[in-house]
Amino acid sequence: MKQQLTTMLALQDEINTVVNADWRAQGFAWYRAIWVESAELLDHYGWKWWKKQQPEMDQVKLELVDIWHFGLSLELQKGDAGHVAAEMDAKLSDLALAPGDFRENLEAFTLATLQAKAFDLPGFAQLMCDVEMDFDELYRRYVGKNVLNRFRQDHGYQTGTYIKNWQGREDNEHLAEVCDSLDAGAADFKDQVYQALQARYPAGQAA
Repeated sequence: MKQQLTTMLALQDEINTVVNADWRAQGFAWYRAIWVESAELLDHYGWKWWKKQQPEMDQVKLELVDIWHFGLSLELQKGDAGHVAAEMDAKLSDLALAPGDFRENLEAFTLATLQAKAFDLPGFAQLMCDVEMDFDELYRRYVGKNVLNRFRQDHGYQTGTYIKNWQGREDNEHLAEVCDSLDAGAADFKDQVYQALQARYPAGQAA
């Protein structure tokens, strides 16, 4: 787990630096992004008592991965990836979790995040437990989405030239297919994902 954490933290630092080279000094409100993503997450899980709703579990997990991006950014404010990974690994290893009420746990996680303006790592781990998402799945989904974010930046996301729909499908759908076809345990997993996305992207559309 520690090595996977180190890899994810390094990737998060890298993508943040692509967006803003001095991101650590900017004081971005990562906690606020987590709050907004949590509301979107609850919408996908379902909360309306006046209509029949079933949790959209794939979307729920995608939203958890988005929250993880912001959580890693908050954690990286504490130091370098290796040091932070060791601290996170220790906290996660000490947890004894059992599935609970996802909605109530999400509200508790969001409240803790807003009060401390920090990432509630144990609370996030509880949410993963509630939706039966293990750490390996989090790693696979995170690395895939991180690579997609980098791919978007490299192909004109900030300038508005990036094409999000390819062959009638969104890039997220292509990403899911690519990740399912590759070995997430491979040392060059992220590079394989990027190359596979590049092979599918419309020719001549690099930024």
